[in-house]
Amino acid sequence: MFFIILVSGVVILFLLYLLAIMPRMIHKPDHSALDGVLYAHRGLHDNQSEAPENSMAAFRKAVEAGYGIELDLQLSKDGKVIIFHDTTLERVCGVTGKVSDYTYEELQEFRLCGTEERIPLFCELLKLVDGKVPLVVELKVEWRDTAVCPAADKQLREYKGAYCIESFNPLALLWYKKNHKEVFRGQLADKFTRSAEYQGILYGLLENLLLNWITRPDFIAYNHHYANGISRRLCRGLYKNIAVAWTIKSEEELEKAKESFDLFIFDSFIPSKSDSK
Repeated sequence: MFFIILVSGVVILFLLYLLAIMPRMIHKPDHSALDGVLYAHRGLHDNQSEAPENSMAAFRKAVEAGYGIELDLQLSKDGKVIIFHDTTLERVCGVTGKVSDYTYEELQEFRLCGTEERIPLFCELLKLVDGKVPLVVELKVEWRDTAVCPAADKQLREYKGAYCIESFNPLALLWYKKNHKEVFRGQLADKFTRSAEYQGILYGLLENLLLNWITRPDFIAYNHHYANGISRRLCRGLYKNIAVAWTIKSEEELEKAKESFDLFIFDSFIPSKSDSK
């Protein structure tokens, strides 16, 4: 009797686990325009050149080369949707403070990686790309502040090109699930608990995709170095969820990642033309 109860308990827990990691299964948006394209991480950039990350120069180079673009959005102090990755300005602009501490006009006083490039507005990028290549738009959401979601969505609703959104913060996906469910949305994840900086139950849940039951993502974008995670593999294998690899940094890594992923975000090298459609 005890054995039967034990087995039944294990089976129930496993079924609950499968339900917890289940992505969106019905009413999926069309993503065909995003398929078969390689995505340049923060544009086709080189921080030692005149086309640093998340700059208009890097985005222009990506468009000219026919690569999709991955980029990062957050809000300035005065609510402008800008393109910038880090929360703080120190690494890229050499100044102290958070992006959100400055108005857009104040941010224009800074330069990216010692070049003449400035922090761009999202609307400038949309005008430049104009549907020529697809976009992977990462929403930088700190804790519970999802203000960047409606601000970006307002601009994207008027944009005619192909795009998807992604975020490490499941609240961003939840916002899209409630307010614009037609958008192809993705959960960014990593093996967080390998780092002392990311400890606790929340990071364990995110690492193992155990909040998918709330957000129902259309794709999982995972650090390609940890492709063997069971939850990620089940999402792709069992549920046929699209798997995105970040961030590929060599032709060798790209070839290896093709065994476990469907779409690829690259950085620090130029992929062979045979790698894209």
